[in-house]
Amino acid sequence: MAQALAGLILAGGLGERYGGPKAFARLPDGATFLERCAATLVAAGAAPVIATVPPGTAVTAPTGVDLVPLPAAGLDMLASIRVGLGRLLDDSGWLAVAILPVDHPLVAAASVRALAAFTAPCTVPVYRGKRGHPVCLARSVAMAILREELPGPTLRDALRAAGRHDVAVDDPGVVANCNTPERLQQALAIHG
Repeated sequence: MAQALAGLILAGGLGERYGGPKAFARLPDGATFLERCAATLVAAGAAPVIATVPPGTAVTAPTGVDLVPLPAAGLDMLASIRVGLGRLLDDSGWLAVAILPVDHPLVAAASVRALAAFTAPCTVPVYRGKRGHPVCLARSVAMAILREELPGPTLRDALRAAGRHDVAVDDPGVVANCNTPERLQQALAIHG
């Protein structure tokens, strides 16, 4: 049975390798990476959904998403996650959170739902033997990450300590890291 799900989009990077913040990079249909990630999480049933964004960013939030400016530029992924979780944990209505980096805009909503269907402490999608994104954390794990009770310094370390559960999905989008324009083109050639 699927859990009540929240969504966290990590969109606070400056996107040096992309040529600007990846949150505002566009897919061929004109949607921004941020808009597509938001639509995916909302379609998967996530609520609330928030997105961390670079400090000082003036942007309109996609439908169903609250924006949380990061306190400083250059935060690492785990620090950005903690900022987002700090906001999300104010809402008591969710039991799990899907954390989706904005440079994974090709993930299918069905993959997010598959991750949320498990009651493991944390779930990670696997496509053809390769782990990807988003990850889905139980509320208790999210609280432990926020409180720095799990080992770091990376999310991978925290997931390993929390008891990661791999979930096989038939979705190349989970491993399509579109962190440069070239990687986006490669992913689109595979993903269609």
